[in-house]
Amino acid sequence: MITDELILYRNFKSKALLEDLVTLFEGEGNTALAYDTAGRLVSVSMDMGFTGNLWHMFLTYLLANNENAFSKACEIRGHVEGTINKVALHDMDLFYQMFYFDLTDIDRKYKIECFAPLTSFEMTDEGKMFNKRIRDRISELAKKLSLAVSPDEMKELTEAFYKDYGVGLFGLHKAFKIHESLVDNSFTIEPIKRVAHINLEDLVGYELQKRKLTENTEAFLGGLPANNCLLYGDSGTGKSSSIKGIMNRYYDKGLRIIELYKHQFRFLNDIMAVLKERNYKFIIYMDDLSFEDKETEYKYLKAIIEGGLEKKPDNVLIYATSNRRHLIHEGFKDKLDRGENDDIHESDTVEEKLSLYHRFGMTIYYGKPSPKEFKIIVKELAKRHDIKMNEDELLLEANKWEIEHGGLSGRTASQYIDYIRGKA
Repeated sequence: MITDELILYRNFKSKALLEDLVTLFEGEGNTALAYDTAGRLVSVSMDMGFTGNLWHMFLTYLLANNENAFSKACEIRGHVEGTINKVALHDMDLFYQMFYFDLTDIDRKYKIECFAPLTSFEMTDEGKMFNKRIRDRISELAKKLSLAVSPDEMKELTEAFYKDYGVGLFGLHKAFKIHESLVDNSFTIEPIKRVAHINLEDLVGYELQKRKLTENTEAFLGGLPANNCLLYGDSGTGKSSSIKGIMNRYYDKGLRIIELYKHQFRFLNDIMAVLKERNYKFIIYMDDLSFEDKETEYKYLKAIIEGGLEKKPDNVLIYATSNRRHLIHEGFKDKLDRGENDDIHESDTVEEKLSLYHRFGMTIYYGKPSPKEFKIIVKELAKRHDIKMNEDELLLEANKWEIEHGGLSGRTASQYIDYIRGKA
């Protein structure tokens, strides 16, 4: 089997499907395998949003998604020198041969009629796995590879793709989560396939806060000194939306975001070890960060941000949101334990807790809007959604809504507008 001769490109996530297709092409399969494999190829393509020649799209996806010594080196430097080029060219020659396999040959060999339609497959759904931009880039690469006149040209086209868009997990997705294994206490980084398409412009107001956040992020992406950020303040004011907006604005600049929960902090050192080897800028995103008295996970975070023996990678920052400025609950007991005349912030216990807050180089406050600002937010959101309603009535009902639904905040205004839209 031709795939047995591959050297670098071996550990495919869809290895079984590739091997079954090659088995059919080489005439070693049967009718039952042919029908089953056609269904699996369609299913994978529907998930990805692929159209056109599904065999070419599938091969291109394998090339774009395979993390190996060659593809990761190209991601960082583009064309790489040395013997590894000869090894990569050997594999590319095999892919070049496979690109010339014709799906209709399977129909002829097994006297069936199910693969021919897959040479010009059409669908309207954009797929569940990639965003449209990356799906289109893979489609563009597939067309170029299908027209390549030699394995050398195919290798050059693939190198350029790696350099421009990256490879594998981090190349094809913008946001990630940590999946824990209960069996061996290990973790894997998994893509978030459906991310919130929030833009910074969607957040009405908070211009100073957004400017501070974007300036820090742009410095980070430009290789300049940048700070870990804590966004704190009232709930529903746009802290999380700001970070999601940052993700969507700077994804094309190589920014990736990994969402981490406090019970996963024990993996931080191992996560950093994975991220420092990649040619991306990563933000570790911690939403609604706070700790109760008996929770000690914050000590993992303190050591990573500043104070541990191993330096945090230059391509990683930590962005956190919290309703608490000092992150860790500080009770009256802390004061009683110190003696009657001690100032509350002079205790070693309290200083240890407050030190986490101080290790964020930038803190940005998001306060709840004033009644006047709340009205501006409501009017702007109504305008964006083309709500035709008398302004006085709109604002009167908005005031009633916020009293009954959590008070003045951008989130309350957005929920009120959603309510109006739902009644239309």
